[in-house]
Amino acid sequence: MTENGNGALDRLTANRRRADLVSGLRGLRGARPAATEGSDPQGRKSQAHTSEVEGSDPGSRSDEVCDVCGTPIAHDHRHLLHLSERRILCACEVCLAEKSADAEYRPVGHRITWLDDLQMADEMWARLGIPIALAFFTQNGDTGETVAFYPSPAGSTECELDLDAWADLVEANPKLAKLEPDAEAFIVNRMSDPPQYVIVPIDRCYEMVGAVKMAWDGISGGDGVDLAIEAFFQRLRGGEGE
Repeated sequence: MTENGNGALDRLTANRRRADLVSGLRGLRGARPAATEGSDPQGRKSQAHTSEVEGSDPGSRSDEVCDVCGTPIAHDHRHLLHLSERRILCACEVCLAEKSADAEYRPVGHRITWLDDLQMADEMWARLGIPIALAFFTQNGDTGETVAFYPSPAGSTECELDLDAWADLVEANPKLAKLEPDAEAFIVNRMSDPPQYVIVPIDRCYEMVGAVKMAWDGISGGDGVDLAIEAFFQRLRGGEGE
């Protein structure tokens, strides 16, 4: 197989793995009290589909359908936010284009922006009140407030964020003020050395949470969690989803 052929196969494999993780997370239960089975990190209910689509090659096989029109879609697909129902929907390209102009819907973000020059001292991180060294932050479009979550074996867990500390962090790092509400998130990974800071589409956070849940073993999580987190950030560095 040629080098180009290997690269295409690697991208296909990565896309399918990413879609499987995002799809699998749609059935996770968050750890916050208000969340229910099939909710996303902010407690929004989501739908799951079990239709199986046969294709002529492995890349066309999928158990996903468009949540808007029911058309079978590939593993590598985009997502829509249903704003009033607070749900994330798998979408075919036609529905993505049509619903993007609808005030009820919004496409998830698409940029991956690394903030390698972000300023965050240990004291600032402590002020935010995040109990572990991995978390993501997103702005609630209804309230305008920023909320924080971290991955756990139960899914995503919302933690109480010190909003004054967050305001100080944004003041020191103005790029954080440009997060698109609901559609994007700011991920902090202080498990790595040096720490990693990146703005991503919100569905990439679902991928991260799903990877942690799938890799978790025993009480402490095991070595598999560290490997899953490292692999996730390597995929981000590779520019998947830009």
